[in-house]
Amino acid sequence: MRHKPYSIAAIFLLAVAALICTGLAASRASAAPPERYIHVRVNNGNPSESVNVNVPLSIAETILPAVNRGPLHNGIVSVPAHQLNGVDVRAILDALRAAPDNNFVTVKSKSQNVRVAKSNGNIVVHVSSTEGNRQNVDVSVPLKVVDALFSTAHQDQVDVAAALRALAQSGDSLLVTVQSASQQVRVWVDSNASSN
Repeated sequence: MRHKPYSIAAIFLLAVAALICTGLAASRASAAPPERYIHVRVNNGNPSESVNVNVPLSIAETILPAVNRGPLHNGIVSVPAHQLNGVDVRAILDALRAAPDNNFVTVKSKSQNVRVAKSNGNIVVHVSSTEGNRQNVDVSVPLKVVDALFSTAHQDQVDVAAALRALAQSGDSLLVTVQSASQQVRVWVDSNASSN
């Protein structure tokens, strides 16, 4: 039996279909987000003593629910109501989410300066001491990570596992820096396996 030759239009349609399928497969492969790592680096001024932690967020998220000790169970931390001192954290977050970027709290005193702000979708806290062992602490956490942390139905619980998932999706970010004369601490998230 003799096969009919394909028309140019049929060959063109097959080629287009093949290109579309190849493009879809490539976009699915490239759309897979890279593994994100949480890094902690502590240097205390002595080059022979330092701490470097590099943990994939996916592993932290998987292991966290397996830790059931103290207030931590299944990735959720219970916070006793008396420790919240009648503060409705969720109502405050709702207000912050709706508010424009701004410096909300600025405190200057003889011993330290404090600033709490919202900037580019992040909650930012800066504390600098002006006396003694001068120390600067900077914390910048994406608001969506804070939202995930307080996503449980119970007022007295925070969902650390949900916060880790949100952190993995929020891109590279510098979360915490502590700088003093004797110590440097840095906590950040990126897609590099090492903290170098």
